[in-house]
Amino acid sequence: MENIFSSKEDTHVFDYLKILKSLNEIPFPIGKTTLIDFLTGDSTNASVSKNKLTRKINFNSLKLSKQEVREMVDDMIKNRFVEVSGTLSNPFLKLLSLTSKGTTELIAPKYYLKKTEKPTLEKFDISTEEIYEFQEFDKFLENFNENQKKAIISKNEKIMCIAGAGSGKTAVLTKRVEFLVKHRGVNPSKILAITFTRKARQEMRNRLSELGISTNIETFNSLGEHILNKHEREIYGRPIRLITTQDKIIMVKEALESQKKTLLQAVEEYFSPQQRANKTPERLMWTFINDCFAIIDYFKSKNKPIYDFSKDADTKHYLIALMVLRTCNYIKTYMETEGLRDFSDQVIDSLNFLKRNPDKIPKFEHILVDEYQDLNSMQVDFIKLLNAPNLFGVGDPRQSIFGWRGSEITHITNFSKEYPECEIVPLVMNYRSTKKIVTLMNSSIKHLGFPDLISNKESKQNEIILERFENEMEEILDVLQKVLESKSERQEIFILARTNRQLVEISKIMRNMQIPHILKTEDENTQINAKEGEVTLATIHSIKGLQARETFVIGCNVQNFPCKASDHPIIEMIKMENYDKDEEEKRLFYVAISRAKEKLYLSYSGTKTDFITDEMIKIIND
Repeated sequence: MENIFSSKEDTHVFDYLKILKSLNEIPFPIGKTTLIDFLTGDSTNASVSKNKLTRKINFNSLKLSKQEVREMVDDMIKNRFVEVSGTLSNPFLKLLSLTSKGTTELIAPKYYLKKTEKPTLEKFDISTEEIYEFQEFDKFLENFNENQKKAIISKNEKIMCIAGAGSGKTAVLTKRVEFLVKHRGVNPSKILAITFTRKARQEMRNRLSELGISTNIETFNSLGEHILNKHEREIYGRPIRLITTQDKIIMVKEALESQKKTLLQAVEEYFSPQQRANKTPERLMWTFINDCFAIIDYFKSKNKPIYDFSKDADTKHYLIALMVLRTCNYIKTYMETEGLRDFSDQVIDSLNFLKRNPDKIPKFEHILVDEYQDLNSMQVDFIKLLNAPNLFGVGDPRQSIFGWRGSEITHITNFSKEYPECEIVPLVMNYRSTKKIVTLMNSSIKHLGFPDLISNKESKQNEIILERFENEMEEILDVLQKVLESKSERQEIFILARTNRQLVEISKIMRNMQIPHILKTEDENTQINAKEGEVTLATIHSIKGLQARETFVIGCNVQNFPCKASDHPIIEMIKMENYDKDEEEKRLFYVAISRAKEKLYLSYSGTKTDFITDEMIKIIND
């Protein structure tokens, strides 16, 4: 059967092994530049010629550009196949060598499977019977396109709805619940819809309530909480309470005191001077505290104990990683001793209880899951344990941007492998953006092989603008001048940046210019929307799911896409094994440009990001 995704094989999927073979073949640690010259056959490198490396088997084994090889080497470092270290005489000298993980990969290669993995979502069909049902429920389905109608009424037990940006996924999910209750006779108490945020949960409840339907709308956390509250004595044998903000402060302070440190000292060690710039001590303390709990949550989401990640750190970060590791272990022990749980525990503990007591598993006939691309392994286990005969997922692999907190894109792309009899329903009609913006979106994500989206909104002149500036300040002032001159309502304007640092600087300038705005960062205000007269200033992660008439994406340069800097150094270090950061960064850029409805401004200083390809520039200039 024809695939809606590209299946063209990548001819260079095994090239990474040549990097590992080279490091195994060369009898001494080697610098990155020398390794790249060796692999590309550059014998003018003094180290290559002096050590007679031209005689080695893997000399000149990669027929790629030096930049392409450099990216591959960085990928090997990121995935811990290769380590970077100094020498005793010069700790600042960066030399590469093979890790034990890299040696294992050489013996039994597996990483290529990840690199070649493509979605196996098959083309769907609308049956004659379903066409008749479309006619039968014509009034009920009148505001939906053919693909949406299919998703709403399909009788298949397992359905994955691949819902592109702006394709009306929430409306389809809500309409399917209404259809099941009103036209399939399903008892509302036997339906469970799972959303990812409390805000989305409340919005869906309100929509269904207006339709006269009361059913189970939960987040994974609230579902776990219901089970724990019902069976708390059986699970814990004692009262257990949810941790508070004050508990977090106490635990981290005590953990650091056991290491003869204060919270202020920990912050000074944890963050570099650049990361501390323009941030208050209070904000830095909270970032450190949240990072410690985020690391604990990450390992919980993987259902794994906290491993000694300090041994993976380079010389510069070893002591910092050790401090964070000890802090995380202290917190874990403290919570167990004092009878505390967090939101992740609500899911884990309820899941483990149900595994031990299958007779207590709540019974549902239909489970519907929103944002399926954001699921982690623990949440997938929960869905499988509930084992409802009917499972309906809605999500978009193009917008999978939370691998850094444990989400795995493979849960959606491999849905048809998990459920071979499933139906895949692609929603490709974008109702949000104009044709030209949608064409740019498609081009930006083209290499991933997902189906193109379609728009029926006519384009206007100069609706996409790409501009280069001499420096970041010039760029910011130009963007704010355009905001002041815009005829759009302020709440219909987004200014999006990759990092919190950029936002803080812009917010100061906007206050000085008396431009009302709301600041949405990754950790703060993600659930708050702009009021009338306010511009939204936000990180891309925090804006997902929202849209505006005019969208400015600033800092579209090689420093920000993919992001070189991080406000969370140890989190970046430990979260490398199961997600491809570069691919996720490309999807993040896609999310940014797909927020725009009618006008998109892309700007940068320095060197533009490679994410803006020649094909995209041609689209912009047409």
